[in-house]
Amino acid sequence: MTRQTSKIENEVISNWVSSGASVLDLGCGNGELLTLLINEKQVRAQGIELQDSAIYQCVAAGLSVFQQDIDIGLSEYADKSFDYVILNQTFQQVKKPDFVLKEALRVGKHVIVGFPNFVYIRARLQIFFQGKVPVTQSLPYEWYDTPNLHFLSIVDFQEYCRREKIQIEQAVFVANGRHIRFFPNVFGETGLFLLAT
Repeated sequence: MTRQTSKIENEVISNWVSSGASVLDLGCGNGELLTLLINEKQVRAQGIELQDSAIYQCVAAGLSVFQQDIDIGLSEYADKSFDYVILNQTFQQVKKPDFVLKEALRVGKHVIVGFPNFVYIRARLQIFFQGKVPVTQSLPYEWYDTPNLHFLSIVDFQEYCRREKIQIEQAVFVANGRHIRFFPNVFGETGLFLLAT
C-alpha cells in the first residue's frame, strides 16, 4: 500500500492507542506509525504490507512486518487477537473495503480507520472551477497514478457505520495540520475514526 500520513494523524492515533497494547497495522507503509507507537506507547506491534520497498524499510528499522494482501483476509489471526487494528490511509486503497474492515473488526478489539475526505472543500473547488480530478495535500496523486480505488466522504463512512451497526467511539477531522470541528465533511481533509467491536 502507498501510505502518506501527516504528523497530526499519527498524533491522534497515538493518543487513542493504550500503552503496552498489541497493534496490527494493515498497510503499514515504511513503518513510521509503528515506530512512533513502539517508542511512545511501548506497544507490541506487527505490520502487514504489500510493497517490497516498504517492507525492506520496515525490516531495516527492526519492525515485525509480513508481506500479505489484506484483500484476501486475515484468516491466520484469531478473533480479538489484537487490541488495535489500524487502517490509516489504507482503507480507500483496498479492492474490498467492506470485507477488509469486517476482518479488521473481527481481529481487533478496536479498529482505527483514517482516509482522505474526497469531498473536501479544495477538492470540490478544483472539480468545479478547473473541471479536473483534484490534487490536494491528502490526495497528492494524479488520476493516472493514484493508488486510491474508492472515493468516499466522511458522511459516506458515517452512514456506512450506522447501516452496518459499527460503533464509532471517537472521530477526529483534520486539515492543514489542525483539528476541524465544524462541517467536517466540507472542511476536513482527512477523517480518523476509532471503532469499537
